[in-house]
Amino acid sequence: MVTDWKSLATAKRDAILNSIPENWRLPKIPSAEEQKDVTGPYIQQFLDKKEVEITETDAVGIAEKVAAGTWSAVDVTQAFCHRASLAHQLVNCLHETFFDAALADAKALDTYYAEHKKTKGPLHGVPVSLKDQFHVKNVETTMGYVGWIDTFEGKKGDSRQKTYESEMVRELRELGAVLYCKTSVPHTLMSGETVNNIIEYTWNPKDRYLCSGGSSGGEGALIGLKGSPVGFGTDIGGSIRIPAAFNGLYGIRPSAGRLPYEGMANSMDGQNSVLSVVGPLGTSARSVTFLVKSILSQSPWLYDPLVMEMPWRNDQYQRVWDRVNSPTGELTFGLMRTDGIVNPQPPVARAVEMVVQAVEKAGHKVMDWKPPAHAEGLATTFNTWMYDGGKDVHSAFALSGEPMSQQVKMTYGTEPKPEKTASEIAQNNVAHRQWKKQWMDAWNATASSTNTGQPIDCIIAPLAPYAAARPEKYKWYAYSAFVNGLDYTSVVVPVTYADKSMDKYEEGYKPMNENDQAAYEDYDAEIYDGAHVAIQLIGRRLQEEKMLAIAEYIGQILGKESIP
Repeated sequence: MVTDWKSLATAKRDAILNSIPENWRLPKIPSAEEQKDVTGPYIQQFLDKKEVEITETDAVGIAEKVAAGTWSAVDVTQAFCHRASLAHQLVNCLHETFFDAALADAKALDTYYAEHKKTKGPLHGVPVSLKDQFHVKNVETTMGYVGWIDTFEGKKGDSRQKTYESEMVRELRELGAVLYCKTSVPHTLMSGETVNNIIEYTWNPKDRYLCSGGSSGGEGALIGLKGSPVGFGTDIGGSIRIPAAFNGLYGIRPSAGRLPYEGMANSMDGQNSVLSVVGPLGTSARSVTFLVKSILSQSPWLYDPLVMEMPWRNDQYQRVWDRVNSPTGELTFGLMRTDGIVNPQPPVARAVEMVVQAVEKAGHKVMDWKPPAHAEGLATTFNTWMYDGGKDVHSAFALSGEPMSQQVKMTYGTEPKPEKTASEIAQNNVAHRQWKKQWMDAWNATASSTNTGQPIDCIIAPLAPYAAARPEKYKWYAYSAFVNGLDYTSVVVPVTYADKSMDKYEEGYKPMNENDQAAYEDYDAEIYDGAHVAIQLIGRRLQEEKMLAIAEYIGQILGKESIP
């Protein structure tokens, strides 16, 4: 039954704000014109010295401090609950808070530590934020849909409502993590901007004229404001990597079947041609590695039927470090400056060149890479999102009668389209597999051009044509989505900041086509000035350990990641 969606959305929006303790409320929220950048000194002014120290320590550092007894889990949790509250007021990044439950869990962890003189697990006392696809006991999951309020995934009276937990939530608790909030998403999850009718728009904390990315945009914004040291998002077309890139973070898109997705809410559940995957975002590369390694220690293949029995392979991780620390340990990188359809905007193009210069200076080889059958592969990937003609997402909107955001309407239109037949799906799957084989063959063929006699180690590429998009202007997903189509491993590495004095199109630049024209017209050097800029490192399927090590190494030679 369709209800008054505006009243429901307003009540939910107010409830999120009212869950923030009164003494953590800001008296005034500045406009973007008044305060473009709310990171760093701006948000620090509302915190005490110890809170700043705690919240500006990465997940690995927090775990070490708590394990040493220097910090209590309660103090750490309190600090991050406070900073997360500030972050939400500034950029609209939270869907749910459960601070009291988090503090109770932290207190129990401190008691355990006092009694046993050891930690419960490697994540003991580390606050972890979650994208609002995770089910957590006594906490609602709306996934940005008004029609999901006070339901279980849109179903009224379902016994699982607020009693059910996703598999990874159980594992994080076993590891000693403290869960305390769930972050905003675009309704449907299918957008590079985070917007819905409940919290409205999630802004980029570094540049509040721009978006925080999507669909894990709340995670990106929250961690970017250091309201969380590390959190989990999901990625079917770039939804971990886009927010990581736009907020100056590291983030990994693992291959399907590596980390547990069991028991999470989702759109288009049952579409298995291109699977959504779950992975962490964090303020340091080593923190992302720490989270992946910790989750794999829980043997998730015993609890999620789609997870492969593949423990953390430290030999593959260590092999990268052995190579780069050896006089003859050259790495070889493919370089994808452009996908040939839409060129990256000037800040992104400069970031790519900065990485190339850094790796060449460090003694590694870079060779040009042109993506095989790029347009054809994109078509087979994008087709998978419309197997049901949009029936799933349109049905979710129909629960409340709420309107679809313009960002999502670009994909799904105003009404469902005809569903694909089994034969049409099979035909697309065949074409998709053939495209994957083209990539495999092309990658293998690079062995004849490297100094090592082995194929390239990974590809340096833009993650998006934009440093971060302006509202309703994220229109080109090809740089991120082709990786999902291939099911390759990809890690985002922050590189620099947009600079209006340096980042300009060449005089007389002529866009290649309508899509490139749109990206060209979107760019405004003044608006983008100061925004985070990142690249992605693309490895082959199931190369998580190798790619995390390379990302850490690239972070080090760029001066973004300290050497342990």
